[in-house]
Amino acid sequence: MPESALENAAENPAPSAQQAGAAFFDVDNTMMRGASLFHVARKMYQRRAFRMRDVAGFAWKQIMFSVRGENMNDVHSIRESALAFATGIAAKDIEILGEEVYDEMIVSRIWPGTRALAGQHVKAGRKVWLVTGTPIEVARVIAQRLGLTGALGTVGEITDGLYTGKLVGDFLHGPAKAVAVTALADVEGLNLEDCWAYSDSFNDIPLLSVVGHPVAINPDTRLRRHARDNNWPVYDFRSGRRAATLGLRTATGAGIVYGAWKSLDKYRRR
Repeated sequence: MPESALENAAENPAPSAQQAGAAFFDVDNTMMRGASLFHVARKMYQRRAFRMRDVAGFAWKQIMFSVRGENMNDVHSIRESALAFATGIAAKDIEILGEEVYDEMIVSRIWPGTRALAGQHVKAGRKVWLVTGTPIEVARVIAQRLGLTGALGTVGEITDGLYTGKLVGDFLHGPAKAVAVTALADVEGLNLEDCWAYSDSFNDIPLLSVVGHPVAINPDTRLRRHARDNNWPVYDFRSGRRAATLGLRTATGAGIVYGAWKSLDKYRRR
């Protein structure tokens, strides 16, 4: 875990090693419905940072993410596109954008159940961190608005106040999350056996496995199976546990496609 990412996580002093653990929450499909980066892309489009067909590509990946869960190819594709679009943008503008994205698009998509779980940890005196591939500027806003300790997120390189289109350290995803949390635990004096981690994705099994209390939230098929085999708690806050059959999933996907198309058409006419 690069030092720069830890420096961007929070400004709180390290607690005593005797504290009652901490909790780490993934963001996309765990703390909120859908992918936060998609909404960042929407906001950037509204600011004319890129073209309609670019938004359409993000929208399709958002649809697939909602229907089938996380896909590494889509994740890396979105990451590369976002880095390219951010090149030359002022860091201060991204911070303001993070506030707007939360207020206009993310707050209504926070899962009440997951928020309640995070709140229980806060009331118990534990520090609660978001751990996400989302840009640190957006992740930090989400953490602040939810009353959490801080966030570990993807850090973009900044030169002379502008984003260069490169990353500082790794894209915070998959195994990188486990590395980040382990590094944070060393800094904070945490015993990971006394900590909790929450995620929806099979790709986050390294993160879930590094703590003593792993929990699956809104799990994809592979994570649900893994959680069952390992007796991990599972919470599903999706209405009706999503669609129960492939046929219903297909029907739901068709509805989402139509809704996304109508939204994109509305933006185009504007």
